[in-house]
Amino acid sequence: MLCAALLVSAVAGCKREEPASTPAASGAPAATTPTDVPAVAPTALKDVIETTDRYVIGISYPPSANQYPGLAKALGDYSAAARAELMEAVEAFGNDKPTAPYELSLTFEQVVNTPQIVAIAADGSRYTGGAHGQPLIARFVWLPEQQKRLTAAALVPGEAGWKAISDYAREQLHTAVVLRVDEDELPPADRAELIKSSARMIDDGTEPEATNFSEFVPVLDTAGRITALRFVFPPYQVGPYADGTQTVDVPAAVLLPHVAPEYAGLFAR
Repeated sequence: MLCAALLVSAVAGCKREEPASTPAASGAPAATTPTDVPAVAPTALKDVIETTDRYVIGISYPPSANQYPGLAKALGDYSAAARAELMEAVEAFGNDKPTAPYELSLTFEQVVNTPQIVAIAADGSRYTGGAHGQPLIARFVWLPEQQKRLTAAALVPGEAGWKAISDYAREQLHTAVVLRVDEDELPPADRAELIKSSARMIDDGTEPEATNFSEFVPVLDTAGRITALRFVFPPYQVGPYADGTQTVDVPAAVLLPHVAPEYAGLFAR
């Protein structure tokens, strides 16, 4: 069984995920090929559809994913790992089979495509029994001119930066919880308990460390510069499963003082 569609939050800074803006190609210079980046063997990504009485697998990629071999390899490795975990669960049955087929559903979607930045969103689920599937959420930000993946740890190398990002994200997430609770018109005692438990999950899931903000995509202006980073939090990280995937857009003004100098030029000022 696959994850159901999720409701959209009422707070602009903290919401269910939407695709990041993708501007038209600007007049920026064409990407160059650096000489110090090792070549990556091409990985031909192809959609996968497999159906048996024991498992079902569906994986889809955007056609553009094969344009960059390093990015294609990263996507392929992620798919392979997700598939391996599914097959391990299937094989644990031996000659038997699950009461319902186990499932892997995974979709890769291109959400940003400029000469300087390409971003792919991976969303799906893996079902190996139980009430619902395990969410699969990943984001891949590729820098074509440098032929490498941009990671959160490389983008913001200092502790002060993650403290600033954490503080901003927490404020947005806490506000979203209060608004949702107020809409439900709960009794005062229930309201206070729900806000308290939600706050605990938010604070634990947004500790000021790069690992808690590893999934992100850039939000761009019409010139292709980054105006914000949309950090993605899968179910259970900052809220219960029912709250779904949540996002917070952290503006460039918060980020720029802490961004590594080599990436500062990607941001709007």
